[in-house]
Amino acid sequence: MYDNYNALAIGFGPSERASEAIFSIAVYPRWVSLFFLQGAKLPDPDNVLRGSGSRVRHLVLTEPDVLEQPAVKKLMALALASAKMPLDPKATAAADRQINFG
Repeated sequence: MYDNYNALAIGFGPSERASEAIFSIAVYPRWVSLFFLQGAKLPDPDNVLRGSGSRVRHLVLTEPDVLEQPAVKKLMALALASAKMPLDPKATAAADRQINFG
């Protein structure tokens, strides 16, 4: 978890290293965004991802149901499957673990 410019962001990845994070949720004063931190490589035939950077893509969560859309679920599955370092399904979350983003 880290404070980023105008948002509170929470990174999700296989370790505490920010470079290995797969997703990030950023809570802004007026909206919430889900970032795909390796999203530029993902196929997006439904054109739901935004951004033009060399690595990251995102989508704005205008309502909770956005996460239930088939295109979004597919992108999340693809992001997990193609991550540089996959999540370990046997790992357990520890309350005191966090990603240090600097």
